[in-house]
Amino acid sequence: MRVLHTADWHLGQRFISGHERTDEHRHFLEWLVATVREQRVEVLLVAGDIFDTGSPSNQALELYYSFLLNMRGTGCRDIVVVGGNHDSPATLNAPARLLRHLHVHVVGCVPECFEDQVLVLDDAAGNPGLVVCAIPFLRDRDVRLSVPGETAEDREARIKQGIADHYARIAEVERVWQLKDTGLPVVATGHLYAAGAAPSDSERTIHVGNLGQITADHFPTVFDYVALGHLHRPQRVGGREHIRYSGSPIPLSFSEVDHPKEVLLLEFAAGKLLTLDSLPVPGARRLVRFHGSLEEVTQGLTTYDNAGYLLPAWADVQIHSELTQLEVAEALLKVIQELDRKQVEVLARRHFRLVKLRALGETEAADEPLTRSLHDFTEREVFAQRLETEPEHGRAELLRTFDELLESL
Repeated sequence: MRVLHTADWHLGQRFISGHERTDEHRHFLEWLVATVREQRVEVLLVAGDIFDTGSPSNQALELYYSFLLNMRGTGCRDIVVVGGNHDSPATLNAPARLLRHLHVHVVGCVPECFEDQVLVLDDAAGNPGLVVCAIPFLRDRDVRLSVPGETAEDREARIKQGIADHYARIAEVERVWQLKDTGLPVVATGHLYAAGAAPSDSERTIHVGNLGQITADHFPTVFDYVALGHLHRPQRVGGREHIRYSGSPIPLSFSEVDHPKEVLLLEFAAGKLLTLDSLPVPGARRLVRFHGSLEEVTQGLTTYDNAGYLLPAWADVQIHSELTQLEVAEALLKVIQELDRKQVEVLARRHFRLVKLRALGETEAADEPLTRSLHDFTEREVFAQRLETEPEHGRAELLRTFDELLESL
C-alpha cells in the first residue's frame, strides 16, 4: 500500500496587506495530482488545516473541490481528510456524505459515534489493506469537562490526559487491534503540537497552556505511522521515524523562508512501514528577507535574481541605520519604485534606528537599537509587555486566558 501524507494547506490564506496565495496553492495542487499519479499513490492523507479560516472564500472552496475532482483520474483509491484548528467542522463535514461516494473520507471533528474515526481501506484486490484512525484536531470539549474552580495547572493536566486518552481509546477499538493482528498496518492522524517540535511564526497556539506536553510516548504502539499536522516545518517527533509532521506545502510566513517544503511518501508491506521518502514540493513563489544597513538592503533588492520561479518574490525588509525614519523611508521608496515587479515586491518594511549611547563616565560610544516597530511583535508579545505593570502572581493566568482568546479568534 502506497500512502502520501500532507497537511496545512491553508487554502485561502491572505498574506501581508491582503495578498492572495491562490496561484501558489493552485500550482501546488496541480503538482500534487501529478505526483500522486506518477508515484502510484493509493491513499492520500491530509492532516488538517485544509483552509486558513473557518469561512473560506469561494476561490478557496473552488480549489479544494477541483482538486478532489482531478484526483479521480490518478489511480488513488481513497482520500482521508481530517479537520485542523483553522478549519470549520461544519464546512468540512457538510459534503461528507456526498464525497464518500468519491472515496473521500472527511472527519471534520470528533463524530458522535467514536468508532466512525476508524476507517478500513481496501487494497487493489478489494480486500482490507489499511486501517486509518482519522483523528481530527481535538478541541477542549472533546478531551475534558470543565471543572469549577480548577487551577490552570489542573486544566493543563486534564487536557494533556484527555488527548492521550483519546488516542489510547481508539487503539483499543476492537476493529483496530483485530485487523492489526491479521497483519494490516494501522495509521493514525492528528493535528496538535507535540513536545520537542519546532514551530514557526505562522502557527496559532493550540491547546493553550499545554504546549509541548504531548510526547511520542503518548501515541500507542499499535500505530505503524502517525501523520501529524499543525506545525509547518517537516520534522520527526521525539526522534521517532514513524511519527511525523509533513509541514506546509508553501511558506506561510517570512519565518519559514529557510524551511524545506515536502510531502511524505510511505510504502507498507507485510503489515509494516517499509519505506518513508520525502518528496520536495516545487515552489511557485519565493519569500525572501533583506536585513542589514540601507546600502546592504538596496544592494540585495536591486541584484535579486528570481530565476526558476513562476511568480515574483515577496520580500521582507529590515533596515538598521542611524538615519531618521523619514530619511530611510524616502530612500527605500526610491529603490522600490525602480524595482522590476516581475522579480521582487516588498511587502514588509521595518526600520531599527541606531543611536549613539554613552554611559556615564565612558568616552566610547556603542550602537544600540532605539526602537522596534509594532509590526515586529506578535499579539502575545504585546500583551506580555502590558502584563509587566500587573502583579506578578496573576500574570501567568492572564496570559493563558489571553492565549485562549487568540485561539477562539
